[in-house]
Formats: sequence, C-alpha cells, structure tokens
Amino acid sequence: MEKITKETYLKWYEDMYFWRKFEDKLAQVYIQQKVRGFLHLYNGQEAVLAGSLHAMDLTKDRMITAYRNHVQPIGMGVDPKRVMAELYGKVTGTSKGMGGSMHIFSKEHRFHGGHGIVGGQIPLGAGMAFGDKYAGRDNVTLCYMGDGAVRQGSFHEALNLAMLWQLPVVFICENNGYAMGTSVARTSHSTEIWKLGLGYEMPCGPVDGMDAVTVAQEVSKAIDRARSGGGPTFLEMKTYRYRGHSMSDAQHYRTKDEVKEYQKIDPITQVLDVIMENEYATEDEIKAIDKRVKDLVAECEKFADESDYPPVRQLYDMVYEQEDFPFVKHKL
Repeated sequence: MEKITKETYLKWYEDMYFWRKFEDKLAQVYIQQKVRGFLHLYNGQEAVLAGSLHAMDLTKDRMITAYRNHVQPIGMGVDPKRVMAELYGKVTGTSKGMGGSMHIFSKEHRFHGGHGIVGGQIPLGAGMAFGDKYAGRDNVTLCYMGDGAVRQGSFHEALNLAMLWQLPVVFICENNGYAMGTSVARTSHSTEIWKLGLGYEMPCGPVDGMDAVTVAQEVSKAIDRARSGGGPTFLEMKTYRYRGHSMSDAQHYRTKDEVKEYQKIDPITQVLDVIMENEYATEDEIKAIDKRVKDLVAECEKFADESDYPPVRQLYDMVYEQEDFPFVKHKL
C-alpha cells in the first residue's frame, strides 16, 4: 500500500467532502422532483470508500456494489457531472439516462454497478474475479454489500465458490446497523457479521469503517492476498449512515440522539482533525478546498439541469440489436 501522507489526507478530505456535498445536493433536488424514484445516500460511510480507493490499483482493479452507489464511480474516476445527469435521467448520464440512481455503471473505469436486487451483485463480483483468474490477469475485484444482503443465499453460494476456486475477490460488508429499517440484532443471532466467513474458512475480520486509515490498511492486506493467489477475504466494515435507507424513510426505528453519537466520529471530521493537528493545511487552505467542492457541485447541477432527456427512440436502441431485423433501424 502507498504510504499515507499529508497529500493523502488532503485528498481524502476534498474527496469525502465533495461526496457528502454532492449527495446533499441530490437530496435537495430530489425534493424538487428533479431526481425521481428511489435515492439511497452514502452520508457517513465515506471512509469505507476513501480507504478502499487508497488500497486499490485503479488501473486494473474492479468495484461492484449495491444501490447506494453514487459516489463510488466518482472515486473510480467517472466525471461527477455525468453521474448527476444519470440521476436526473438525462441523455448525458453514465447510462444515457436509462439506469438512474441505482444503476450507475462505467466499463471504462471498471465500476460495474449499481445493482437494485439485494445481494444480486455478490455472485457477479465472484464471477468477475473468476474471469480474471481464468484469463490470467492479476486484477482484484472489490465486492460491496449491505448488512441485509448477507441473509441472501447467493452470498453464501458466492463465498463457498470463491474459496473453492481461490478467486481474487474481496467481499466487503458495509454494516451501517440497519437493513432498511431493521437492525442487525433483529435479523441475526450473531451480530458479528464477519464471522460468517469462518464457515468457509475464509480470512475475515471486523474493521472500523469510520476510519479511512484502518480501512486502507485492512483492504490493502486483502488485495495483496488476492493478487498473490491467496484467494478471497471477507471484511465487515462497521459504519453508519446519517440519512435514512432512502429518501422515503421516516427513520422511526432510531433516535436523533443515536445519529448524533455517530456524528461525533464523522469520518470527514476525523480526517480534518488530523490535517489541522499536524498543520497539513491552514484554515484559509481548507476554506479554498471547501469552495472548490461547492463550485464543482454547482457545475454538476448546472450540467444536469441543462442536459436533454433521451429521445423516445433510444428505448428501442438500448433493448436489443439484430442485424437481419428490418423493422427497427438502430442509431447507437
């Protein structure tokens, strides 16, 4: 893993602050009905992504996750303006406006979705790792899921085959405490989710998902193991989301005091504290970062607002293509 330096902390702060403000803007425009359908926000879980990205080789490693998936592709290198346009359903979006909030995707940047089916991405992540091993590539796939997804049979099937075939995949459970509105304690006899890996003799363990440094260290070990032929790892990132499961969640299952307790260990605040304590930046320099972030969010909103909706014709072009079918002419 690359050394964690002053530059690392400054990048983490700017990235995480941007992800937070980007999604705060999404929440605002959702209320204005510019974004429709479901909207699952990542606020509070940013250290998991920041630490993981630091450990990855972004020139070849892959990422796949569930439907809380707006900021991950940005971290992988996707233009945030295109991500916001996709949420607006605009033709300039990552999937030409056809995927929306839960289906952000970028083959170019090795971000393989955004999946709306709970646990649906887990066997796909194992499958991509199988493909890399079969082809002799030294890529590693990071496969993320929520705590609710580990109740799916596909999770256990994927872990079993990943161990059987020693696939280069890192399974990461982002345990934010609630599967929609149901706490882990109400759905599992054991609340230590990482222990599910023990049944498959898979290297596994808990990680402080609010601390980007710890995340980077543990994900780096797992990636090194996978890349060297040592097989998969299962990590449980203990984290927390400050907003509801989605924008329609009234959050009756938890108290405001509980949320405030977790905000005391906010991952962005932790990074900023290190920056200020070590004098990595002055207050004016931090203000300059904050302004850059807010300006970029405004650019994203403007780009999405001014982009066109896809033409009706695109529905036909995006479904299938058959050369000898003369009734529908394709433009894409």
